[in-house]
Amino acid sequence: MVKISIGGRIHAGTIEWQRLLPLALGTLLVLLGLSCLWQTWLIADEGHAGERVHAARDKAVQRLSEEIASERVRVQAVIDTADAAAIVANPAEASANLRRQIPSALALEVYSGGLDEVLHANYRSFGYGKAAQLMAAQTADGSPLAQTIPGPAGRVIGLVLPVGSPKHPQAWVWVALPFAPLQSAFEDISPDGGRLELRQGDDRGDLRLLASGSPSAERESNGVAVGGSTLSVVAALPRAYIVLPRVWPLTAVLGLLCLGGGLYLIWLRSRPRRQGAADLEEPVLSDLLEAAPEPARPARRLASPAAASAPGVPVTVDPSIFRAYDVRGVVGQSLNKDVARLLGQAIGSVMREKGLAETVVGRDGRLSGPELASALADGLREAGIDVIDIGAVPTPVVYYAAYRFNTGCGVAVTGSHNPPEYNGFKIVVGGETLAESAIKDLYRRIASNELSRGGKGNLRHMDVVPDYVDRITSDVQAERRLKVVVDCGNGIPGAVAPQVLEGIGCEVIPLYCDVDGTFPNHHPDPSDPHNLEDLIFAVKQTGADLGVAFDGDGDRLGVVTREGEIIFPDRTLMLFARDVLSRQPGATIIYDVKCTGHLKGQILDAGGSPMMWRTGHSLIKARMRETGAELAGEMSGHFFFKERWYGFDDGIYACARLMEILAGDLDERTPEAIFATCPKGVSTPELKVEMAEGEHYRFIEKFRQRATFGDATLTTIDGVRADWQDGWGLVRPSNTTPVLVLRFDADNEAALARIKKVFRDQLLAVDPALKLPF
Repeated sequence: MVKISIGGRIHAGTIEWQRLLPLALGTLLVLLGLSCLWQTWLIADEGHAGERVHAARDKAVQRLSEEIASERVRVQAVIDTADAAAIVANPAEASANLRRQIPSALALEVYSGGLDEVLHANYRSFGYGKAAQLMAAQTADGSPLAQTIPGPAGRVIGLVLPVGSPKHPQAWVWVALPFAPLQSAFEDISPDGGRLELRQGDDRGDLRLLASGSPSAERESNGVAVGGSTLSVVAALPRAYIVLPRVWPLTAVLGLLCLGGGLYLIWLRSRPRRQGAADLEEPVLSDLLEAAPEPARPARRLASPAAASAPGVPVTVDPSIFRAYDVRGVVGQSLNKDVARLLGQAIGSVMREKGLAETVVGRDGRLSGPELASALADGLREAGIDVIDIGAVPTPVVYYAAYRFNTGCGVAVTGSHNPPEYNGFKIVVGGETLAESAIKDLYRRIASNELSRGGKGNLRHMDVVPDYVDRITSDVQAERRLKVVVDCGNGIPGAVAPQVLEGIGCEVIPLYCDVDGTFPNHHPDPSDPHNLEDLIFAVKQTGADLGVAFDGDGDRLGVVTREGEIIFPDRTLMLFARDVLSRQPGATIIYDVKCTGHLKGQILDAGGSPMMWRTGHSLIKARMRETGAELAGEMSGHFFFKERWYGFDDGIYACARLMEILAGDLDERTPEAIFATCPKGVSTPELKVEMAEGEHYRFIEKFRQRATFGDATLTTIDGVRADWQDGWGLVRPSNTTPVLVLRFDADNEAALARIKKVFRDQLLAVDPALKLPF
C-alpha cells in the first residue's frame, strides 16, 4: 500500500527514507572509494607499463639505426675505393663492378651529379619512391636518408650515396638492400605488453610497415626517428579503463576520503536512535480511503516487441548504379549513406583479399559529398581498412594522394560532370581503377552479403593540395606569361586550378571559381558548347590569350581561343602527342572512338604508334598499363600523361602542360596560330539522346545487329563507328548517364550532311520515335 501525505503532514514512507538514506549514501561512498583505490593501482601500473614499452621502442630505434648505419658505412667504403672518374665516365660498367663487390645488393645504379636523367625519367617505370629519394639527396643536410621502397619481390631499403665529395658529388649511387635484416631486428624486440609500429613518412603522412604486440594498445601521436632514415618507431601503450585524472596521489586521496565518509555514514545509521515525535505516523489520505473500493483502472498499454526493438531494415541497392567504370546514381533515389557504407565495406573486402590496408578518400564540392564520404569511410573502417580523408578536392588529387601516401588505393566521391542531384564513386584498388566486371563484383558482394565486418580501421585527415600544387609547379613552367580565363563552373577545381596555373607563371582571370554544389551559373561539363558561352565572352572581354574550363571534379579539360573557337579535345591531344613524342619517339598514344580520324595521321607523322580504344577513364587507364602507352586522351576532355606524370586522368595537370607548350613555342606564335597546325574537318560536338535508365544499352545492341553502312569500315569495340574516306560517324551508350552519345566528323559540309543522314536513317529504322538532335 502506497501512503500519500496531504496538507504538509509527514508520512511513514518519508521517515523510512530518512533512516535508509545514510545507509545508501554510505554504501555508495564506500564503493566509490574502493573504485578510486583500484584506479590508483591501475594508474601506477600503467605508468610502469608505459616505461617498459618506451624502453622497448628506444631499443628498437637503436637496433635499426645501427643496422642502417652499418650498411651505409659498408657500401660507402666500397664506393670510396673505386675510381670516381671511371664511375662518371662509364656509369653502366661502374654499376656492374660495384654490385659485384656488394653481394647483398639487390640492385645498384649510378646517376650523374646533377641527376638530370632522374628529373626527366618516366617515373612510372623508373619508380616514384626511388626518384623522390634521389632528388631529395641533392638538398639533404648530411647523408641522404635511407627509406623503404616497394620492389618486385617485396620492400627493399634504398640508400643514396655520393661519389667523391659529399658536398659536391661527381655522381650518385643508388643501391637497394634487403629489408629482411631490418624486419628481423624490429621483430626481435619484445613490445612488453604494448605494441610497436615501424612507420615511414613525414609530417604529411606516414605508412605502417611493421607492427608487433597487442592490437588493442593505444597508439601515441609521435614516433621516434630511426637515425639516418625516413623511418620511425611508434609506441602503442596498453590502456586500462581509467576514468579519473591519471595522477595517482590525487586518486588515492579521493579514494580514502570516499571510503572514510562512507564508513562514517554507515556507522551513523547503525547507532541506537532516540524515539521521538518524528517516529509517530500521522493520519494520511490513504488511511481514510483504505476501506473504499478501488476504482477500475484502464489496462496499461504495452509497447509491442517489434516497436521496442525493431530489426534493422535491409538496405536495397539498385544494381543499375554499378556502371562500366564507376558507381553513379541519384542521391535520395538510388544512392544514399547506407549504400555508401555498404560500398565501403565491399571495397574494403576487396582490399583485404589483396593484402591492402589503407586507402585515400576525397570528395568533390557537391552538397551530398560530406555525408556520402563519411559513410563510405565508415564502411571501409568496418572492413578493417585505415582511411586517409583528404577532404574536398578534385578527383585527380585523390589519385595523386594514393601515390603520395603509397596506398595504391583511393576513392573519389564525385558526380563528375553530371547534374547536382547525381553523385558517385571512382575507385582505385592496388593501382588499378576498377571497371566493368570489377565494379559488378562490388554489387555481387553486397547482394550476397560477402562483406568484411568487425574491423577497426583508423581515420586521419590530411591536406595534400599544397603538395600536389608543388609537384606540378616544380616540373612544369610557362616560359612566357599567358593571360588565361579559368572557368571552373563552381566545381571543386576552383579551389586548386587557379593556384596551379599561377604557380607555373600564368596570369589567371577566375570565372565561377567559388565552389558551389548547386552549380548556379552553368552545368560543369565543358564538352557541351552551351556551357562555354560565358567563358568565350570573358576571353573576348578581357583580351585573354586563352580560356580553359573544367568539369565538376577536375579530371576533364575544355579549351577556347580568343576568337571564340572551341578547341575540341582530339585536336588538343595532337599537340600533347607531338610534345610527348619529341622526347619519347615511337611511344604508343591511345585515343577513344569519339576522336577525329585526323588524329591517327598526326601521331604517325610525329613518330608515334596510334591506338583507338573504348571510351571510359577506367578502360583507357587499363589499356595504358597493358600497352605501356605514354599518353592517352578522350574526346570528353580526359587526358592521361604517363610521361612526367602518373598516368591518371587529370584536367588540371593537362592544362598546365598545355600552357607549357603554348608558352614555349620557339616562334612565340599565338595559341590560335599553334592550334591552326592541328588539322580539322567539319564536325559536330557530342550530341546526346536521352533515354530511360538502361534503355540506351538495349538500343545499341539492336542497332549493332540491324544497321548497315555499305562500304564503311566498322568499329564496334564501343558502340558503332563507321569510317568512310571523307569522314565518320559514331553512336555509343554513355556509361555515366542514360543517353546515347553521337558524333560526326568529315572533310566538308557535304560529306558531313551525307554521313549524318545515313546514321539518322539507320537510327530511326530501329526506333522511329527517337528524338534526334541533328
